[in-house]
Amino acid sequence: MKPTARSRLRGWLPLLLLPPAVLAHGVYWEWPAWVTMWAVAAAIFAGCKWLTWRRSPIAAPAWLHLAYLFGWPGLDASAFLSSTPLPAKKRPKPTEWLFAAAKTAVGVALLVLSMVFRELPLLRGWAGMVGLIFVLHFGTFHLLSCFWRTVGRDARPLMHWPILSRSLSEFWGRRWNTAFRDLTHRFLFAPLASRIGAKWAVAVGFVLSGVVHDVVISIPAGGGYGWPTLYFLIQGGGLLLERKIGTSRLLTAVVLLAPAFGLFHPPFVLTVVVPMLDSITL
Repeated sequence: MKPTARSRLRGWLPLLLLPPAVLAHGVYWEWPAWVTMWAVAAAIFAGCKWLTWRRSPIAAPAWLHLAYLFGWPGLDASAFLSSTPLPAKKRPKPTEWLFAAAKTAVGVALLVLSMVFRELPLLRGWAGMVGLIFVLHFGTFHLLSCFWRTVGRDARPLMHWPILSRSLSEFWGRRWNTAFRDLTHRFLFAPLASRIGAKWAVAVGFVLSGVVHDVVISIPAGGGYGWPTLYFLIQGGGLLLERKIGTSRLLTAVVLLAPAFGLFHPPFVLTVVVPMLDSITL
């Protein structure tokens, strides 16, 4: 049975209401900027998680529903909750476990290294930020993927060798943060593409990504407004250019990396990341 308009609204309400409520609470109580950043990010993720779960009414044991909601950062509820166990050939081998652990160790090493650059706050912030990305996205999330696939759940890694991307479409569509890709494709791109066309649906997706990153990055930092949105507009423009002139590893690297200083702009690095590092490192 198709969900009613009311049930669809209930699915969206946490995502629409929770982030601004958390942000307002952080501003009112004057939370540290980095606490506000993490709280808003967590609120957005929780809203996305609820939406995907609410729209996937799959019969499964209660513990499995709880595992999806609280123990796995992916956003493909249908795959994770499926009653069909993951085939043995798709389960991780010991080498994959070691690789995930190694990436976590690299992240920890970068966090330790960031302490060396106390007199160079921008460099320290970038080193610590990359370290956190390795610890979480490349390391811990991969370890969780290994665990859940070992016990038979379809929980593919969220990062699929992004460094091997030969094009922007491959990077954003198949290799970088596939959880967000699953979410936007199901709830944004697919509905919009049938109404306004694939090209405009992709454009809306990049604009929305930029706005979300501005909310998480620029608002807690109190500056750099619009720079994250501009970064994602550049990504959309790069995709259009790619379609006209063909794919290129050089074009992919330039479009992804050259404007990254605007995505993680100095106000964010100096007022959010560096104070956070001061709090979690000696």
